[in-house]
Amino acid sequence: MKYKVYVSDRAKKQIAEHIAFVSNVNKSSAKILKKRIMKTLQSLSDMPRRCPYLNGEAIEKDYYRKMPLEGKYVAVYHIENTSVHIDYVLDCRQDYGWLLK
Repeated sequence: MKYKVYVSDRAKKQIAEHIAFVSNVNKSSAKILKKRIMKTLQSLSDMPRRCPYLNGEAIEKDYYRKMPLEGKYVAVYHIENTSVHIDYVLDCRQDYGWLLK
């Protein structure tokens, strides 16, 4: 069964910010990064349950999942019926403790 992948406006903005940061150093690397991130996100259409849950004090248990992207980023998403909803694309080098509280 194929799932439909939806990327939230917030996640799109976060991806754009990550790409813009990389493009300040190397535009060609930024284009490659964007393609790889989008391809990996779309791969969730085949096996969205392959990634582990993201659990924290203030996060609904076994609701959000996390998927590593290109070593430095992580996608936070949830599954509803036959849809995958990507809510965040975060840079793992930053402090996102606010997300877990």
